[in-house]
Amino acid sequence: MKKKTLLVLAAGMGSRYGGLKQMDAFGPNGETIIDYSIYDAIEAGFNKVIFIIREHFRSEFKEVFDGKFSDKVALEYVAQELDDIPEGIAVHPEREKPWGTMHAVLVAQNQIKEPFCVINGDDYYGKEAFKIAAQFFESAPDEDTYAVISYLLENTLSEHGTVNRGVCNVDQNGNLIDIKECVKIGVHSNGKVAYPEENGMTELSPDTLVSMNLFAFQPSIFEYTNQLFAEFLKERGQELKSEFYIPSALDTLIKKGTISVKILKSESIWFGVTYKEDKPVVVEKLNNLIEQGVYPANLWG
Repeated sequence: MKKKTLLVLAAGMGSRYGGLKQMDAFGPNGETIIDYSIYDAIEAGFNKVIFIIREHFRSEFKEVFDGKFSDKVALEYVAQELDDIPEGIAVHPEREKPWGTMHAVLVAQNQIKEPFCVINGDDYYGKEAFKIAAQFFESAPDEDTYAVISYLLENTLSEHGTVNRGVCNVDQNGNLIDIKECVKIGVHSNGKVAYPEENGMTELSPDTLVSMNLFAFQPSIFEYTNQLFAEFLKERGQELKSEFYIPSALDTLIKKGTISVKILKSESIWFGVTYKEDKPVVVEKLNNLIEQGVYPANLWG
């Protein structure tokens, strides 16, 4: 069985949530959402967990997570900072935040030599998703084939308003063509799922496959995206809020013919937290999973 790492993107500041939601308690014994993902990943055979954080809350993060599961899996912390960029590239002196999700992956390149999954720290993905990713790594045809574990759109909608989703465009062989960011997707009074575009409302099938930022990568991703990141900084490094996103990097590499990305379907229910008002909903869903026997009430005993 191959070694596998789980890379948890947890450097966000939670401005819309009003605090560091990555460390907030959602389970009955203070468990975070991340705890449930790590629990599922360990069950699926992942051997190491790396948190991408900001340096100024490293001590707080370690206080929450150190000792919880370090007897079951290796644990490391890597800081994502604004100045972690290639030498010789000038960026805007007033910029305050790092460079987005693909940059967050790149800062861990010295710690990762094995296949790895990337997840958001404030999303719940379900047990099945990590099993699918683990199976992909065991059967991946080569070092330049990656995967997106996608979800049925209907399993990611919110009862509390519209959502933004990355709609996966897939070819006949199950390979990703591109990811289209669709905003303000909602269920309308006629029961149809749709989002606004220039020419009115565009309808989406409930079984449309969407990306929720769960990616399965090989270490070769670092070589390819280092070059793209340098090009990105040269073009957009003087902007205050530009970001180097995972989907845009994959889109470039797919169109160049450098990589292929498989679309693997998970039928799990996804849920996440963006606003403080989301917390009671997430707590209820986790309690339901505990009542169903999916998780123990005290996750780490």
